[in-house]
Amino acid sequence: MPFTRREMLRLLGLAGISGISACIQQRATSQLPAPAPSAPPSASPTPAEAVANRLAQQGIFAPPRGDARIVVISDLNSQYGSTDYEPEVDRMIALVPDWQPDLVLCGGDMVAGQKPSLTQSQIQAMWNAFDQHVSAPLRQANIPFGFMVGNHDASGARSLNGGFLFAQERDLAAAYWNNPRHNPGLQFVDRAGYPFYYSFQQNDIFFLVWDASTAQIPAEQLTWVERSLASSSAQAAKLRIAIGHLPLYAVAIGRDEPGEYLDGADRLRALLEKYRVHTYISGHDHAYFPGYVGELQLLHCGILGGGVRQLLNGNSPLMKTITVIDVNLNEADTTYTTYDAKTLQVVNQRSLPRLIDSPTAKILRRDVQWADLTTAEKASRYAPGA
Repeated sequence: MPFTRREMLRLLGLAGISGISACIQQRATSQLPAPAPSAPPSASPTPAEAVANRLAQQGIFAPPRGDARIVVISDLNSQYGSTDYEPEVDRMIALVPDWQPDLVLCGGDMVAGQKPSLTQSQIQAMWNAFDQHVSAPLRQANIPFGFMVGNHDASGARSLNGGFLFAQERDLAAAYWNNPRHNPGLQFVDRAGYPFYYSFQQNDIFFLVWDASTAQIPAEQLTWVERSLASSSAQAAKLRIAIGHLPLYAVAIGRDEPGEYLDGADRLRALLEKYRVHTYISGHDHAYFPGYVGELQLLHCGILGGGVRQLLNGNSPLMKTITVIDVNLNEADTTYTTYDAKTLQVVNQRSLPRLIDSPTAKILRRDVQWADLTTAEKASRYAPGA
């Protein structure tokens, strides 16, 4: 049926309104900003990037990672018999997982023994405190823990009749470390003398630990050392590292008297060099110095506990330190990143003395050559061959 004139006008009016409305909507829509293109999904950070991010969030420099990474700490204890630890110990142990090391090494003096009056319960309380502050957190983080006993852990000092002066401390140290609950997570090669001397492997690196809790390493143990270093497992490794509490050569004031460093150090160094040991890591001196004598790198790894000492040479500031070692296995070499444990700033190696004029050797900083030394430096109290 045909539309009347009135119906036709009404329909045209509705169509006009609808068209105007559509035009307004289209114009308004065209004036809106275009939606931002969706961002592509971000890739997950690599383990190295994750480490760098965690450290950067705390304002800490993140070193480039090597094929293997080792965090080195040492001399954690406080005064005799103490079950308390310095704030730097707790802070650094909490920070260790952020570096994601393959291994933590400790240069000894984990507890505060070497005092005849300490009772069995006091010594056990010290080891319980060490477990709470250091060992248990690392176990929970699944980080293997290599260590050497120090003179305050289990001194090997002997009486005139040949017995151990601190036999109770050695027995209780052995009981702690041989308790399955305190498994350090190491891949042992030879643990017959554990925890006093032993060997293990990690990331194609062979580690030899000797009992340097006193200045004298027994002849029978040195026989074991040579046999271990000559073994196929040691020689097949891409790098060999030896560790002991007392250093071969003194670097700190108050540690430069006989008895504070190993007897016959040149002979011991020649033994390590014979089997191409790259580095000897030690504690005891309470001062950080990265050096070398002959072909052997020497890491005097400083302190986190009480009693920091001044280096024999120079006027570098007193500081507590923790060192991250990154290993380049193809080059069989190492890079150190050492932090001041109070400020978490990286220690500038060049701020340290160019050499330490030890009573029995000149220890050159690891970036200094003999030809770099001045005439006065070469002529100081010890000269090679003198």
